[in-house]
Amino acid sequence: MKRGKRYQELLKKIDRTKQYSLDEALELLPQLKSAKFDESVEATYVLNVNPKFADQNIRGVISLPHGTGKKVKVLVFAKGEKAQEAKEAGADYVGAEDLVDKIAKEGFLDFDVAIATPDMMRHVGKVARILGPRKLMPNPKAGTVTMDVGKAVKEFKAGKIEYRVDKTGVIHTVIGKISFKPEELKENLLALNEAIVKARPASVKGQYVKKVYLSLTMSPAVRLNVQELLKK
Repeated sequence: MKRGKRYQELLKKIDRTKQYSLDEALELLPQLKSAKFDESVEATYVLNVNPKFADQNIRGVISLPHGTGKKVKVLVFAKGEKAQEAKEAGADYVGAEDLVDKIAKEGFLDFDVAIATPDMMRHVGKVARILGPRKLMPNPKAGTVTMDVGKAVKEFKAGKIEYRVDKTGVIHTVIGKISFKPEELKENLLALNEAIVKARPASVKGQYVKKVYLSLTMSPAVRLNVQELLKK
């Protein structure tokens, strides 16, 4: 893929032969800012896993110490008291079969997280083919199928994120904004790093974390020194 002149200029600031320490990378990232908006800082983990095997389909949730800096839109599938609980907790959209129909018929997808009470899952399953590929399908492992909808809404609004490998064994997720202090980004990344390392399947042989990169929304990636990172 051909990149623009701005991207090519940013590439010159990165030593492509070097594996940066986390502190060095966080010092370099502000120099890679090129957009007028507050760019997200993104972490990419390349893992030695095969997601086709259930035990190697890495996924989980974590509350980042400093959140992501993003305003998260939360949709909740619930009825009665649980619907009211979700509204009081600050959910952006709350409904039941009506929301399922809105997604199915109108392609409504203006939300970042979908939470559902267990009794609603038989209805939500009707739009699994729409939500699944977009990583929006509620799942117990992600904490998004729960009776405690109020707590779940508040946690995701506060910066709780889901991480999961794609079909190539890569985890890609946002850990904050470039406007964050370096120490805040560092603490967020180390929290994510700890969670991913702990999720190592027993069946994986050899090196588990192969590569780690940090980048901005519009920037090339900076490769981290994996061995140095895993010692933290």
